Amino acid sequence: MRIVYFGWDEFAAPTLMKLANSDHEVVAVVTRLYQRMQNGLLSKTPVPAQAKKHGLPVLIYENPNTPELIEKVRDLKADLGIIIGSEQDLLEPLRNAFGTGCIGIHPSLLPKYRGPSPIGWAILKGEKKTGVTVFRMTDQPYAGPVLVQRETMIRPDEIWFELHYRLARIACDAIDAALKTLNEDLHFTGVPQDESQATSARELEGDDCLLRFDESAETIALKCRATWPWPGALSKYVNQKGGAENLKILRATAGDANTQVPPGTVTSELKIATADGELEIQQLVLSDGRVIAWQDFVKQRQVSPGDRFESVVR
Repeated sequence: MRIVYFGWDEFAAPTLMKLANSDHEVVAVVTRLYQRMQNGLLSKTPVPAQAKKHGLPVLIYENPNTPELIEKVRDLKADLGIIIGSEQDLLEPLRNAFGTGCIGIHPSLLPKYRGPSPIGWAILKGEKKTGVTVFRMTDQPYAGPVLVQRETMIRPDEIWFELHYRLARIACDAIDAALKTLNEDLHFTGVPQDESQATSARELEGDDCLLRFDESAETIALKCRATWPWPGALSKYVNQKGGAENLKILRATAGDANTQVPPGTVTSELKIATADGELEIQQLVLSDGRVIAWQDFVKQRQVSPGDRFESVVR
């Protein structure tokens, strides 16, 4: 099958490598040279280098729905377009340039978590499982019929960063299964999504992840896991001598113990009291970006019972 591949970020790179080493022919890779990070800075995207490594033609387009690119795709006489990434839709004129249309790859079990932040929201909502969906592209984002799904359990201590890269590899298996199905029937339409089960996964923002210790320990732990490396679960450490510093909690687990101190207080066991249960911190991120184990933070800052973790006011 002749394929045009659309993608640019770290999630897209493993699937491109899978396709490049398959029996299918990737006739072009439509990508971007740079991506804007959440901190506003630009960084090089990994897909162009991956494409060049495999000798694949590269087309650089910020917006693939341009008449110029549509004409180039028609000239390629490709059977299928594959897009992996949540920031760009392939509109009908471009989809019609392919013999069998376009399919998308999304890191959720559609129709749940339609949007640009499905991994973060799956963790944040306490989901026990997630996965990858390959679906037909339509005018309604993320809503086309499903060709293939692959499920995986979310590990109890898994953070966004780890789940993201694990799903990127699961996507390789999902696209392989979808292409086998299409090889047998190029016009297989897929299974319609159940709109009554659809949920949104809008972009997570900094205000979503400000920690509040008047919430439960479980809610706080989920925020920490769902938001690293961006935007991160922000809080303020305040010691009894008046010193204070902003930091992010990267890993933490919730415990059921009842505490007799106000939420946010460091307990006698060096855990953090919350509105419901105790929070046991494993790793923190300091304001300069360094990751530090809780035990090391305790030693360096001489953390003691009665110190506090507080919300950061923006």
